[in-house]
Amino acid sequence: MKYTPVQNFINGQFRDIHSSRTLAVISPSDGKELAVLACSPQSDLDDAVNAARAAFPSWSKTPIKERVQVFFRYKFLLERDLQELAALVSEENGKTLGEAIAEIEKCIELTEFATSLPQLVTGEVLEVSKGVECRTEHVPLGVVASIVPFNFPSMVPNWTIPNALTLGNCMIIKPSEKVPLSLARIAALLKEAGLPDGVFNIVNGDSEMVNAICDHPGIEAVSFVGSTRVAKLVYQRATAQLKRCLALGGAKNHLLVLPDAKPDMTAQNVVASMSGCAGQRCMAASAMVAVGDVDHIVDKICAEAGKVVPGKNLGAVISQEARERIERYISEAEQQGARVLIDGRNTVVEGKEKGAYVGPTVIDYVTPDMAVAREEIFGPVISILRTNTVDEALAIENANPYGNAAAVYTQNGGLARYIIEHASAGMIGVNIGVPVPREPFSFGGWNESKFGVGDITGKSSIEFWTKLKKTTTKWNPEAGVNWMS
Repeated sequence: MKYTPVQNFINGQFRDIHSSRTLAVISPSDGKELAVLACSPQSDLDDAVNAARAAFPSWSKTPIKERVQVFFRYKFLLERDLQELAALVSEENGKTLGEAIAEIEKCIELTEFATSLPQLVTGEVLEVSKGVECRTEHVPLGVVASIVPFNFPSMVPNWTIPNALTLGNCMIIKPSEKVPLSLARIAALLKEAGLPDGVFNIVNGDSEMVNAICDHPGIEAVSFVGSTRVAKLVYQRATAQLKRCLALGGAKNHLLVLPDAKPDMTAQNVVASMSGCAGQRCMAASAMVAVGDVDHIVDKICAEAGKVVPGKNLGAVISQEARERIERYISEAEQQGARVLIDGRNTVVEGKEKGAYVGPTVIDYVTPDMAVAREEIFGPVISILRTNTVDEALAIENANPYGNAAAVYTQNGGLARYIIEHASAGMIGVNIGVPVPREPFSFGGWNESKFGVGDITGKSSIEFWTKLKKTTTKWNPEAGVNWMS
């Protein structure tokens, strides 16, 4: 085994986990066991919450101009250790080194935004009546929790860590049991950056720990990123305990391709969107809706897909179970009459025969009733559905229960605007296959892609991680007037 057993990080110290329930951390790239993770008992969560509660009075009263200095230093450390951090992400998640480097670069960008928060949370003051002043200020919630997925071991944690902590909260975070190693390095960097003990804590585990976090009376708010099925459960369970909750779920993103789309650009974009990070991202395009005659673009998509080589510029999916599930979707679509133009099944990478690889897959003439058209695949697979009009394409997009993202490829500004206005999705791309908003704009979908109010990143996150205190002040009783005058 390459790494020592996974530890929790509580009150500024790494601690062994004493539990008989253990899980193996497997590298998807070659099937080798990287580490053993023991599932934390309830007592570890209690210790983490107690540490966070003890740290909160001092941290929350530290001026935000001082709190943010930690994250200036943290940003420098991310830049310093970029290559090391990226290599670890690639090793435990299976994505290519280039994709892992891009992930750490995004962590840097997210941290950079957090350093701007002092300029964004200044509050408001107004004399609302003669001698009467009203003011608002953003107040931290207390101890908060973040439950994060396997597909971005560093980036998604950094959706929440810099903003939530800079705003004065203390945090408990639970990484995916499949990829716990990157978060341990993040904890070490935060400590090196000068973050006080107890402000940030890691508690490892599986679904039992997720439930324990939702139920814990010492936790004020819970953020979650993962599948829609689990997002619903987390949202219901956390809010039943009267916690604030924002739970981001899955997606079924549609790319609408019109006949006037630029063929080369569209093909490159579609393939990059469906195969980047092995399709394991909630912004991946897994369905393309062809409007009219776009056969020339489909041909170019197939040619571009041929340039994507597993083990070189295409990483592994997270596990053998995931590979088998993805291949079942492809086979079922083929049996139902769809045409598999590019087939990624039974992919084996030389020297990594035990790796979990699925090659790029293009499936044409998919119908809306097929599972491959309705469900989140989370693999490098694009399904092409055929329509005659933009309204037919929009009907397919809007019939799906998700609402994370949609995109249109066209040179017609009027049609692009029409699709922007009518697509039921929280993030829209025009000639962009992965329309992730950059900071200060926020990330978040609609419908069954998100449960809760607000978004998880950018300026919108301020409202989730803080509560507003409103103060009305009068110091002139001699005026003899009521404050409403």
